Formats: sequence, C-alpha cells, structure tokens
Amino acid sequence: MADKNLKQPPYTYDIVGSFLRPAYLKEARAQFAAGQIDRDQLTAVEDKAIAELVEAEKKAGLKAVTDGEFRRAMWHLDFLEALDGVEHVDTTNWSVEFKGPKPKGAQLRFVDKIDFPADHPFVEHYRRLTEIAGDYPTKLTIPAPSMLHLIPCVRGKATYQSIDRYQDEDVLSHDIAVAYQHAITVFYDLGCRYLQFDDTSWGELCDADKRAAYEAQGIDLHALQERYVCTINEALEAKPADMTITTHVCRGNFRSTWFSSGGYAPVAEQLFQANYDGFFLEYDSDRAGDFEPLRYAKDRIVVLGLITSKFPELEDEDAVVDRIHEAEQYVPLDQLRLSTQCGFSSTEEGNVLTEGEQWAKVALVRRIAERVWGA
Repeated sequence: MADKNLKQPPYTYDIVGSFLRPAYLKEARAQFAAGQIDRDQLTAVEDKAIAELVEAEKKAGLKAVTDGEFRRAMWHLDFLEALDGVEHVDTTNWSVEFKGPKPKGAQLRFVDKIDFPADHPFVEHYRRLTEIAGDYPTKLTIPAPSMLHLIPCVRGKATYQSIDRYQDEDVLSHDIAVAYQHAITVFYDLGCRYLQFDDTSWGELCDADKRAAYEAQGIDLHALQERYVCTINEALEAKPADMTITTHVCRGNFRSTWFSSGGYAPVAEQLFQANYDGFFLEYDSDRAGDFEPLRYAKDRIVVLGLITSKFPELEDEDAVVDRIHEAEQYVPLDQLRLSTQCGFSSTEEGNVLTEGEQWAKVALVRRIAERVWGA
C-alpha cells in the first residue's frame, strides 16, 4: 500500500467542507440582513463561530480544517456572483426541483467579461481562516467552473441571453477557465494547498429524467460533458505541483433533500478525464447506483461518500467496510478514501440533524477509515 500517498489529501477520512451554523451565527446574519448590525459586527461573530469550529475540527482529528462555509448563504452563489462580469438575478423558482423544501429562487447572468477580481470576498474569507487555523492545514471549497455555465446556460437555457462577447461559447468557456486560473493562483499565494471544486453538474447529468429534459431542449449532452472537462482541465493548468485540487460531485443538499438520482454510468468515462487529484463521490443511498462506473477511475483517488450527512442515524460500520471492499473490485484500496456524501450545511439553513449528530458522523468516518487503512 502506498503509505506516503495516504498521508496526502484527500485523506483516508475526510470531509466535504460545510458544517451546521450555530444558532447565534444565524441570528447575527438575520440581524445584518435587517440592518441591525454592520458588516464589521457580523464579521466578528463569524470569526468567533469559525474559531470554535476549527477547534472542534481539530478535536475530531481532521487533517485539514475548513471554515464550514460559515460566511456564505449558499455553497456556490456567493462565490459566483462576486466574479467580475457576473450578476445575481432573483427568480420565482429555483433552477432545479428539490424533492422537499425549496430554496429561494436565483439565477445568474453575464454582463461583461468574466474574471476573478483581486478583491473577491473569498480572498479575505480564506485569509481569515488561515489566521484562525494558524499552522494547521486548511481546505477551501468553491464551486466548480462548470457551475458557472450550467446555471445560466443549461438550467436557464429558456431565458438565457448572451452578451456579444459570449455569442461564441468557446470564448465563454475560456474566460471561465482563466478566471479560475487566477483564483487558483491567488489562493495558492495565500497558502492554500488543498482546494476543492464542488459540482452538481455531473450529478444532474446522472439523472435520466434530467438528461431527457435537457435533450428535449436541444442540448447535446455528450458535447456538454466534453466542454466541462475541457474547461476544468484548462483551469487546472494553473495548479502548482504541491497543491491538491479535488472535486465533489453532488446530487443536491438542501434541508436534507436532493434533486438528482441515478448512477454514474452516463458521465463516468468523461468525468474521470478531468485532471483532479481526487473525486468525492456520493454513495450514501441506492440513488447513486453501483460501483461499476469506477472502472474508469484508473489511477485516480476516489473518496467514497458512504456516510450520509442528511440524516442522524449512524450507518453500520461492518456494512460500510464491506462496501469499501466491494469498491475494490474497480479501484485499489490505496486509491480509495472515505467521507460523508456531502457537507452538513450546503446552505445556511443546514440539514436536519443536530451539531452533536453531525460530529458523531465525522467520528464514524474516522473510526471506519482507521479500521480499513490504519490511518
């Protein structure tokens, strides 16, 4: 077994990134939205909550800590809306249909050339995390480049209006990739060595109903998947050798609900052509299908999301160990890792479980990983 490899991220027991917000942080965010406190006051509360979270992450034995996405309302829009050339649009409905409670509607539009600005708020977010974490390794999560195309151009195809610069979608894809190259460089210069691109596009493209609906709109899904791989790989050209960049493929995570279902077969061959250092894949329910598509992983690291973050009940340890070994039919054990299937709070509302139940899930991931890999 490649012991040295097991000590690098993604780790044998890992996390996707988001954690449940404490009640006092939710209250402060509501007060800020109502104009009752200013930005500095909110930042002070966020700093306090993140410092407490980091200590809890360290206590749980995590090998890299995150800020829990505590400064965000949503896992992706806060990042994407702050890019140059991108604007938020309020809508009546969300761009995908969740199987339960619905988030507040939102869409994106392009208004100018896309780029990553030097004063992007996530720059300060990450800088403050490093100050709080000290010398402890950190992990930063941002939405994948494909999300910046998927939301307005695929989900919003019926109303999408291209600006002159993006009449040619190849130009759009290139600008998105370059913006992410700039982001990678900025975060690296701040000390980031573990970055994760979160992505629901591949999860949606696993879903037979969604595939049929997109094809009915005239979207060539094979070409779309090729476009996303090319855009991601162009972005990753900026990755230094000592930086790890992974992806998390998600099927939706809002108040313990979801919006996509289906195995990885429709996307696996193209997905594993993306030059990520690791793939966090959701495998916490039969909605994810079997492990057979992992045959395309070849020499890639696969993080099995076998522990659900949606519900408090703890999985049976022996059953999870058996599933890890089942995945070994397609991926060697030293290329496999374990995590929860998603974060605990992809939006500020959070999943339906308590903070104690959240940490019990993290502890379960660690116990099983130490049992399987010894570290």
